[in-house]
Amino acid sequence: MVHVMSRGYLSGGRLTRQTGAAPADVKGYAVTTDGAITITPVFVADLLAEGERMPVFVHVIDHPDGRVLVDTGMTELNELVMDMDPRLRPLDEQGFDLAGVDMVVNTHLHFDHCGGNHLFAGKPIYVQRQELEDARRLDDYTIREWVDAPGVEYVSVDGELELLPGVRLLPAPGHTRGIQVVVVDTGEHPTVIAGDVAVWFGQLDDPQDEGQHLVRALDPELVWLAHETEPWRPEHRRAT
Repeated sequence: MVHVMSRGYLSGGRLTRQTGAAPADVKGYAVTTDGAITITPVFVADLLAEGERMPVFVHVIDHPDGRVLVDTGMTELNELVMDMDPRLRPLDEQGFDLAGVDMVVNTHLHFDHCGGNHLFAGKPIYVQRQELEDARRLDDYTIREWVDAPGVEYVSVDGELELLPGVRLLPAPGHTRGIQVVVVDTGEHPTVIAGDVAVWFGQLDDPQDEGQHLVRALDPELVWLAHETEPWRPEHRRAT
């Protein structure tokens, strides 16, 4: 069993849904940021955590200079995580245009974020160097054969990187030492794709670790999380 997955997900917090949609009913919908860049969440799985079904999303950034996939979900079952009763909708089984992806970003390398990396063999996959080292070295961290699947080619990043004009990677340690977020410039306030920097909204409402404080300091318009159906918004931007 991968302990950091099944027992460490909530980082001491209670899994709280702020949306009423059941994971099976969730469908990805596009959010156009500035007329040129579009971010689309895609539902790829759900997992059992503390007695509740927890959705798993990946995110697609359509940019004038290329299509970026942030995280890759899961494509198969593994005995190490069967205690979380995964229910899968792999990208390659839902009509997703795999060939249209130009590059992949892994926010981090826990199993539900890298299990589809093999679908993009030969494409550059951007990950923080610290994260890649930990995934390859630490026990009970992830499913290593999913990290280093045949043909997978990583681009190791040290710190901040401009991936495309207006799209940058920022290290945001907390959930893991090497986790990163994707910051998309959307005018006055950015949109952030944050993976598991926060697993539930309350962790951004009351930030505790370095990564959560970093996201709040960006003063984002909204933040997409891997395990929430809707994006998080700062309190002063929420509809009353």
